[in-house]
Amino acid sequence: MTPLIARFGVTAPGWLWLLPLALLPLAASAQRRIPVPSLAPVPADGLSRLVDAVLTLAGMAGIGFLILALAGPHLSGESLVRTGEGAQVSLLIDRSGSMNETFAGRQPSGAEESKAAASRRILEGFVGRRAHDLVAVSAFSTSPMAVLPMTDRHDAVRAAIRAIDRPGLEATNVARGLGLALAQFGAGAPQASRVLLLVSDGAAVIDRRIQPLLREEFTKIRPTLYWLFLRTAGSPGLGDRPAGEDSPQAAPERHLDLFFKSLGVPYRAFEAENAQAVEEAIREIDRQERKPISYLERRPQRDLAGLAYGLAALALGLLLAAKLAETDLAAGKAATGSVSRPTASPETRRAA
Repeated sequence: MTPLIARFGVTAPGWLWLLPLALLPLAASAQRRIPVPSLAPVPADGLSRLVDAVLTLAGMAGIGFLILALAGPHLSGESLVRTGEGAQVSLLIDRSGSMNETFAGRQPSGAEESKAAASRRILEGFVGRRAHDLVAVSAFSTSPMAVLPMTDRHDAVRAAIRAIDRPGLEATNVARGLGLALAQFGAGAPQASRVLLLVSDGAAVIDRRIQPLLREEFTKIRPTLYWLFLRTAGSPGLGDRPAGEDSPQAAPERHLDLFFKSLGVPYRAFEAENAQAVEEAIREIDRQERKPISYLERRPQRDLAGLAYGLAALALGLLLAAKLAETDLAAGKAATGSVSRPTASPETRRAA
């Protein structure tokens, strides 16, 4: 953990011009002064000198902390560079129309979940289990959309995942979606583990003219690519060859899988035919992608005005207690004199 030191500051520095007023207790005292002819015959009293010094300092502190509190003292926000287990994760979520269907290939009814709803629910849990991940969220159908840039604010990430709840279009432009998801990594630390997680039910063809550009970007960033293939019941799997022509148009999922395998980056596909299979695939990705990662933890500004007011109140309370404990020596002497005056006895009065 490497702290970047927080700096002290004030919001209203004009009040600080009054700080010299804190020196007033050195020139004048709020305690009552009693004139005496001379202190020469009085022995040295260390306790009285200590009390006098403490009360003088309390007066200076009371004035000084009051002025400082009015100036609005605070500690600026600080940042801590921490190291934990996690990865930079770029989520790319398919929002084509077929994602609004269930795994059985029909519109959801009753307690049934669509593929999109199940994915959102499980991805929220995935993000919640990984405290140190940096996560970005993108979506795509006909066009890609950057939902949230790379961040460690997981509440915002979960909110971004929940926000992808509107029906998409029928088209699935996965090439542009992959380009956007790769751009989400930015220029982060090259040693960090990078994960691109594609959540899609397939049916996408990447134009041959676009493929070299994607290869170049994958080679530059070198993420681990996971494809969570939400397979509709009865549809071909990634390894199934078509009965007729074996082309990207005839078997788009199979050829997309072949393209991913040819990128030269770590790649793994998960075929999920129900929500439970999606959960198992996400848990497997969670287990695989736990490597050391450095991340920046930001702490907010800390207000110190309350502390300054508290210290001023403590100092002024000490002065008030000393004031209430004062003894009027002149009144005490007069009272003593009236009590000790001798009175004439009855015998003396009779003799007179």
